[in-house]
Amino acid sequence: MEPVLVEQFFLGCLAHASYLVGSEGVAAVIDPQRDVDIYIDAAKEKGLKIEHIIETHLHADFVSGHHELAERTGARIYLGEGSGAAFPHVEMKDGDSIQFGNCRLDFMQTPGHTLESVCIALTDLGEPPPAKPRAVFTGDTLFVGDVGRPDLSAGHTPQELAAMLYSSLHKKLLTLPDGTEIFPAHGAGSLCGRQMSSERSSTIGKERRTNYALLARNQEEFIHLLTDSLPPRPEYFGKDVELNRQGAASLDELPHPLPVRAPEVFRLQSEGAIVLDTRPTMQFAVAHVPGSVHIALSGQYASWAARILGLDKRIILVGEDADHLRESQMRLARVGIENVQAYLKDGIAGWLRGGYELDYIPQISVQEFAELLEQENGHIAVLDVREPGEVEMGAIEGSIRIPLGQLQERIGELDRHKLVVAHCKGGYRSSMATSLLRRAGFRDIANLTGGFDAWKAAQSTSTG
Repeated sequence: MEPVLVEQFFLGCLAHASYLVGSEGVAAVIDPQRDVDIYIDAAKEKGLKIEHIIETHLHADFVSGHHELAERTGARIYLGEGSGAAFPHVEMKDGDSIQFGNCRLDFMQTPGHTLESVCIALTDLGEPPPAKPRAVFTGDTLFVGDVGRPDLSAGHTPQELAAMLYSSLHKKLLTLPDGTEIFPAHGAGSLCGRQMSSERSSTIGKERRTNYALLARNQEEFIHLLTDSLPPRPEYFGKDVELNRQGAASLDELPHPLPVRAPEVFRLQSEGAIVLDTRPTMQFAVAHVPGSVHIALSGQYASWAARILGLDKRIILVGEDADHLRESQMRLARVGIENVQAYLKDGIAGWLRGGYELDYIPQISVQEFAELLEQENGHIAVLDVREPGEVEMGAIEGSIRIPLGQLQERIGELDRHKLVVAHCKGGYRSSMATSLLRRAGFRDIANLTGGFDAWKAAQSTSTG
């Protein structure tokens, strides 16, 4: 007898995990990403028919594919009670279950991250009795090393949600056997928690012993742990929740961006469109369209685009080739950025052929930076765009600490008469920061290549 199949799909750009669960020719998909072909293809390959689509909650950091997947497969959508979803769905409460083949999925209402959050315990009825949960899909309630952020409800304070989350964890999830495997909806890098591990799964027992939030001695300590110094909630979260509540359009309904030349780019920029350059850092640094925002496709591109640009801006893409541009648009759609109107025809080469000016961002090595600090210290402002938790682990003396997500509203804290040298951990975020500074009119700026990691390594070498 075949055991119940559990396949995880991990989307690194959004640190998002989704799952295909199959038994006896039937499958369920849990927390699908927006582009759903991967589930349809995987189910077909394994001889499974997708009949169930389960959302652990209305996601805030990405647009779910539940609506399109249901249209394409005829599957039912299941959500926790009280979601307010505008499309046909089944509301699930404590004790409700779905069974297909040897798979039984038992639902637990686990409010805290959101009010409608559910976790789903999987029991493989083909295993020797007594039947006990083999795994639990924990959504954003419990992560590996962390728990969900408690600030996603307009009607409840973070403290109220944290109290609910404490109860959900201790009265429901932690009553499962220690050997129960946990499969969360996110991993390290997600904005839905602070200390997530890069591990893709864990067990109830391991989290009970090692998860900082579960080690809180009581509810009051737990609430303080989660809500003291809670990082600001990205503005786009509320819009993604609403998109998921309504059910997003199918991807093939989104218009394809049109190729445009330099004069048209200028016109669109004058009307408020954003030129989004998705090429690698050094390519952008050497030559880019004046006024561009730089977010390299190689990192957590989509979530940064949503945080920095919002969801409603008109976008003109600059990329390396057609595949690069298609991938850029797909990733933007995954977070709800759908107004990708155009792309620069023939890229930077086309811009050059038109005889238009290019801009550039100086890059400075840690060795050059150290020399400048000795010679011109009073004329240099060091901008650290890392998160507060990273800064606590070490920082360059005298640096100005503004997390990248807050830079645009706090840009007035920087002195335009000084050379502003931006850095992050390795250089990805600081390149974005320099593009935002240049757009805001800062001319004397530089990006520290290798970031704080390179600076720290150089300091260790010089003192070692």
